Formats: sequence, C-alpha cells, structure tokens
Amino acid sequence: MPDAPSPDAAVPSVLFVCVHNAGRSQMAAAFLARLAGDRVRVRSAGSAPAATLNPVVVAAMAERGIDLAASHPKVLTPDAVRASDVVVTMGCGDTCPVFPGRRYLDWDLPDPAGQPLDSVRPIRDDVERRVRALLAELGVRV
Repeated sequence: MPDAPSPDAAVPSVLFVCVHNAGRSQMAAAFLARLAGDRVRVRSAGSAPAATLNPVVVAAMAERGIDLAASHPKVLTPDAVRASDVVVTMGCGDTCPVFPGRRYLDWDLPDPAGQPLDSVRPIRDDVERRVRALLAELGVRV
C-alpha cells in the first residue's frame, strides 16, 4: 500500500488512538463525525483494544445525543495510520506506529476507565473542545 494520505486530498482523514479504544478515542471520533459529517474521514483504534466500550463513556455520550451502543473497539493497524493525515494519540505511548508525512498530536487526557459518570463528563467535554479546535485548524467550519 502506498504511503499516502486520504484518497481525496480535499477531505482530511483523522485517526484517534488510545490504548483500549474504549473511551477517549471513541468519544473523539464520535464528536468529530457528528460535527464534521462527511467533510472529514474519521477512524479510531487502540494499541490493545478492549472487548467492549466503557459503559460509562457510552452513558456520557448519550447525554449529548450520541449513541455509541453499537460501537466496538478496533485494533490499531499500520494501514490506518498510513491512511490518515492527522493521528491524535491519547496515552498510547510508544505503541503507536509513526510514519513520515503524518501530523501527530498527543492529547494528554485522563483515562475514563473505572471512573464514575461525574468524573467522565469533564473528560468528555475536554475531548469535545479539542475536537472543535482541531476542526478549526483543519479549516472545517462547524
């Protein structure tokens, strides 16, 4: 597979990565998909994906009208990174593959795993703020 960004250069591609792909990266991908629609291609993955999404994250997103109940964690692959213009990592450390020509951002966010809903809400809100800022940087109006 060629080492190239998204097939349609006019449509940026963003990959959100965290260890389990059960919380932060799922929230970020859902917010980006909701806010940008088809103006940005979005993926999420985990370096060591969990079996299911964090149910507290699902509940927190449902409060915002975003249904993650049918979503599931996905494994991070080199192809997903190659196909992305921007790779946003959230605590996966050195397990995230790095390819030349990609823009990498590392968002230092608390892990919602094991946290009650009251603690996950501020994480969710921070994720949404960061997604909105990323969209502004990409020139995508929301």
